[in-house]
Amino acid sequence: MEIVYEVPAGTRGLVFDCDGTIADTMPLHYRAWVAVLREHGGDFPEAMFYEMAGMPTPRIVEVLNERHGYGLDPEAVARDKEALFLGYLPEVAPVEPVVALVHHYHGRLPMAVATGGTRFICLKTLRALGLEDKFAALVTADDVEHGKPAPDIFLEAARRLGVAPGQCVAFEDADLGLEAARAAGMTAVDIRPWRGVLGKSG
Repeated sequence: MEIVYEVPAGTRGLVFDCDGTIADTMPLHYRAWVAVLREHGGDFPEAMFYEMAGMPTPRIVEVLNERHGYGLDPEAVARDKEALFLGYLPEVAPVEPVVALVHHYHGRLPMAVATGGTRFICLKTLRALGLEDKFAALVTADDVEHGKPAPDIFLEAARRLGVAPGQCVAFEDADLGLEAARAAGMTAVDIRPWRGVLGKSG
């Protein structure tokens, strides 16, 4: 596939979000959310789901409780939702233009994944796409105190790559993630226009 983006001169590292950026998982995540919330008598409008893309799963449950007056247990619902998502994971497809970039720059620039998801789920997703060995670092919600839109995940990714944040380009598909990357001082690239027929992203 033709490369859709050439990194700026002076770039020393690349940082990629996972869900919706490397992997076209967002529809699968939403399907899991709808199913688990139905069991608990809750609802999750699709627009709200994409608005919160990038948030750690327990935090999403907390926001749903705040907005809708639910009394859901964030940790228990998050566990149930992630278990459902794992069952859908064999259906995952790559976001082809982004995966083409990963292959193009592998071995040329150090690369990291910075995701609001858990390490376990992210590793499963990367393995499903055959990409686990392409990244020198993987930073998840498990590794930082504050999730996106705070810059912590991106700052930690740069630290693990040994590259100054200002010399990194970050690829994201969500407003919260783009905000976090910019707050970290990185060049932030919104990959949503690249997705074409892959469908809606958040």
